[in-house]
Amino acid sequence: MSVEYTDSDRLLRVSLGPQHPSTHGVFRMNVELDGETVVKLKPVFGYLHRNHEKIAEGATYLSSMPYTDRLDYICPLTNNWAYALAVEKLAGIEVPERAEYMRVILAELTRLINHTAFMGFILGDMGAWGSALMYAFREREKILDLFEHLTGARMMANFMRFGGCRNDLPAGWREQVGTLVEGYGPFLDEMEKFLVGNEILLSRSQDVGQLPAETLVNGGITGPMLRAAGVSYDIRKVDRYGIYDRFEFRIPLGEKGDVYDRIMIRFLEMRESLKILRQAIDQLPEGDYVNPKARIRGFKPPVGEAYGRIEGPKGELGFHLISDGTPNPYRYRVRPPSFINLTLLEDMCLGLDLADAVIILGSIDIVLGEVDR
Repeated sequence: MSVEYTDSDRLLRVSLGPQHPSTHGVFRMNVELDGETVVKLKPVFGYLHRNHEKIAEGATYLSSMPYTDRLDYICPLTNNWAYALAVEKLAGIEVPERAEYMRVILAELTRLINHTAFMGFILGDMGAWGSALMYAFREREKILDLFEHLTGARMMANFMRFGGCRNDLPAGWREQVGTLVEGYGPFLDEMEKFLVGNEILLSRSQDVGQLPAETLVNGGITGPMLRAAGVSYDIRKVDRYGIYDRFEFRIPLGEKGDVYDRIMIRFLEMRESLKILRQAIDQLPEGDYVNPKARIRGFKPPVGEAYGRIEGPKGELGFHLISDGTPNPYRYRVRPPSFINLTLLEDMCLGLDLADAVIILGSIDIVLGEVDR
């Protein structure tokens, strides 16, 4: 962290990052302060740029699937799904019913992982590093164990395939998910009591980082941040992709759209994920886990373009593909929610204290893997 004064107006310039623990990775905030008050904030990123999109244009469609794991590396399986959905739209590939259920189960387990980790990190941004994060990660580990059993990897899963999934569920895996789901509710009750009953968290998060719903909509903000401001927009309900139209679940909404609402929305969303998981486990049919007619070798989708999107844990995750009929995509672009949601960071912080800027950034819930790509 570097600090300097400007000569003209004696404002204090503070540079947080790119290695400051509050910046959630290699991210930097250049802030100008009048005393402790933020009068200007410039996000600086690009330190983790890996040329993901251009690499994909030089690789076959299937070869890019493992690269999607590295976008939001907290949520690799939802990255896989969004990309697979785009290719399936492009090539007109149908997905077997069993595979659709498997994808929903994996997506909602991923949402649990993301939001649980968020709870630990947001407390860390308030200064409570250590016990809170480890408490959250204890539950995350249980889901990662399930992922490892199914995919062979804890994070870099590379599991989705065009037309389904790479392999079927191992024996007993479905029952293990059921056991985890039944035990997750008590954990959420305890964690919510731990957070909501904390006077420091309430004073630090309520009425902090608010923006009008209209501003969020105009800025393209999606996911929990948008719903925390009272906007009922969830792609699982809007597009009903996969088989989400078969499940009963509601869309939790906040009122003020402040940091507190963003925290509580994620608690409520996890409880809805548990509802979906119970239904999906009960309804899971037998059958193919991948479309046997879907080609892997020599895959060449017809000329055209497609945009596939899902309701990722952080918001709308989309892939735009243009095919020229060759084995490689002519254009490959990612619509990452972390990057889009970050664009209004300055608007949320102006007029507040520097310490507030740190927790506002935490409430956006970014991952630099998809911000920089």
